[in-house]
Amino acid sequence: MRYWGLTDKGSVRAANQDSFYVGRIEGMNDEMVLCVVCDGMGGAAAGDFASVTALNAFKATAENRLLAGESPERAMKAAAIEANRTVKAKADENPDYYGMGTTLVAILASPKQAVIANIGDSRCYMIRGETISQITKDHSLVETMVDSGELSREQAQRHPHKNYITRAVGTENSVECDIFQKKLKKGDRLLLCSDGLSNIVNQHEMLYEICFGDKLETAVRRMMDIALGRFAPDNVTVVLLAV
Repeated sequence: MRYWGLTDKGSVRAANQDSFYVGRIEGMNDEMVLCVVCDGMGGAAAGDFASVTALNAFKATAENRLLAGESPERAMKAAAIEANRTVKAKADENPDYYGMGTTLVAILASPKQAVIANIGDSRCYMIRGETISQITKDHSLVETMVDSGELSREQAQRHPHKNYITRAVGTENSVECDIFQKKLKKGDRLLLCSDGLSNIVNQHEMLYEICFGDKLETAVRRMMDIALGRFAPDNVTVVLLAV
């Protein structure tokens, strides 16, 4: 498996509250790769701190649980619980961090299967052959309104409150984490991104750059360049995993 990741503060924000990780799980008998993207919220310092804190807690817990023999699904659930507990505890300890939180989307993949965890509106897409599909479902106000029929998908893209999320890591004592399992085969690609990318670069453009653009190893850079070329108003993070 191959993987790439990039993050940028964008064209407007003074700081980057996104964070990401991509790497192999060392010590496993079979090849396994962990990818994580977090998009922090709260003041500039708090959002940054929340995303990094959640990412580190999630990574450490997932790795430890896997090395202890737990299944990928159980390891990801435990990692999400620990990430939420850690961020909430830090927020409760320091008034400067009160109310901080972060999205979290992660992939734990072997060459044959992926487990995806999601809290918030950062996303995971699967590209198989020449098609792209969104695996995760946004935990957001506009997604709820789309589900209820109040908004169309097109209206949701333009809604002034499209960035209001209904779940986040660290804002409550507990949080529900969506878990998805996908069988993988050679040639599949999985894309993780913060909403700084998905709000600017549409699925057709993602698909083109991954499947029909230049070399696959430069696809993340090209998607980032599209977002920045459109004066990205938010932080942008892109991670790509290829089987």
